Amino acid sequence: IPVLKEAVESIKLCFNQRYGALLKEKKEAFMADGGNEIDFQYSSPIKSKYNDLLFEFKVKRQRYYKQLEDEQKENLAKRIALIEELKDLINNAEPSTMYNQFRDLQQRWRAVGKIPRAKYNDIWRTYHHHVERFYDLLHLSNDFRDLDFKHNLEEKLKLVEKAEALAESDDLNKAFKELQVLHKLWKEDIGPVAREYREDIWERFSKATKKIHEQRHELQKELESKYEENVILKRELIAKINNLVDGALNSHKLWQQKIRELEAIRKEFFSIGRVPRALNEKIWTEFKDATRAFNREKNNFYKSIKRGQHENLAKKNALVEKAEALKDSEDWDTTTEIMKQIQAEWKTIGHVPRKYSDKIWNRFKAACNHYFDRLHGVQDEANKEQVEAFTKKKELLENLKSQADKGEPLTLEVINSYIDDWRALGSLPSNMRHLETKFNKTLQNLYAKLDLDEKEIALLKFKNTINTYISQRNFRKVDNEQLFVRKKIDEVTREIQQLENNISFISNADDDNPLLKNVRSNIENYREQLAIWKAKLEYVTGLDY
Repeated sequence: IPVLKEAVESIKLCFNQRYGALLKEKKEAFMADGGNEIDFQYSSPIKSKYNDLLFEFKVKRQRYYKQLEDEQKENLAKRIALIEELKDLINNAEPSTMYNQFRDLQQRWRAVGKIPRAKYNDIWRTYHHHVERFYDLLHLSNDFRDLDFKHNLEEKLKLVEKAEALAESDDLNKAFKELQVLHKLWKEDIGPVAREYREDIWERFSKATKKIHEQRHELQKELESKYEENVILKRELIAKINNLVDGALNSHKLWQQKIRELEAIRKEFFSIGRVPRALNEKIWTEFKDATRAFNREKNNFYKSIKRGQHENLAKKNALVEKAEALKDSEDWDTTTEIMKQIQAEWKTIGHVPRKYSDKIWNRFKAACNHYFDRLHGVQDEANKEQVEAFTKKKELLENLKSQADKGEPLTLEVINSYIDDWRALGSLPSNMRHLETKFNKTLQNLYAKLDLDEKEIALLKFKNTINTYISQRNFRKVDNEQLFVRKKIDEVTREIQQLENNISFISNADDDNPLLKNVRSNIENYREQLAIWKAKLEYVTGLDY
């Protein structure tokens, strides 16, 4: 677990950066589509999987440290038992065997693992106090004692020389860490030396230790000076955040600019190094307070926008109800003028909440279309030329079907000649336009038999539909088709961007990876669709109607 800690932190940082960028992209797309920031929500299966894995790691980490804590408590109990055994050895052992028993006890002491840090110094002092007592008793076995003292002196001299070498090192952090290891060896692994050497050898070891500590202290002073500079830099950035909301921020565009500025300041803030520990919490609190104050102002603005949109919704609802009440009127002159006024007033009202936008627009459009379709129907019925055109078009359609039924596919030139003849007969009244539908359906069947690719067929069908609307002087439907095409271009473009973004998460996969191949196939399909929609847009925008 300790080995994985750094890797996990690195993964967290990398994932949060990438997911944050994705979230920002989705939010910008949402707001560009007319949404309010306060309504934005986004979830991803990848984020859910990441959260599950991170939670699993935290559970295992908690279990690991609990096990480590239990082991240290168990080791503490073992060391206490060994101290008691040493005390008993001093008080009751036989002189002829006590040295070997002591050596065995030392080996077992060294084999015991770590204990809780809070208990370390007390246990170590107690143990070495009784070790000193033991050696004081060894005057009965001077040969054993002198041999052990000599070995311990040699080992401690090696530690002293290493400490003195570390005191000359330029890498103070490394020297300090290695010094801790030397002190641990001095305390735990090497026994006492003869009394005449104890003070001198400890003095040398302490002198080297002191030098390293003094050098480290100087380094800490330099770092503290740098930390103080970081305090100034961070407080300057906090002041910038507080100043972001100065002045009149009364538009979505201005707030988006300030949001981007805040994000840049946040990145700069986190790129600055540490501050003094005593000020760390205070600086962090100041930063959070400034950010929260900015977010409060931002949220208040978007809440006011939302309130305005609800007011617009009430106004549009009133217009919808008025249009629906008039849609079946037969007072054509008066009602037509009122309906036109309603449509003009609708255009002056701003946005409504996104979740109601399509629904209320569809109601309004349906009521207006219903009325004007009826109006056009009445006008069409009065047009004798259109009635005659119906008869001729019906005959033309029957001729076309008859020729198509002969078995041989009609050429595109022949089909186009029928289309030209059909349009030359003029438009039909709305109550007769079912014939147009039959004619278009017949054309679609004929197109399908031609040796044309999908794009060519789709474009032919589209051109025929648009030209039919124009021949009927139904320019509203032409406009609607153009809006629909633009919407489809936006939708397909977003799908391609989403799939290309998804590929970045599996970019290291092999080329024959089924998921990667599927995503690439989908991208290609969407690009083909996009080409068709763009060709349609190019055609309809090039018309002069």
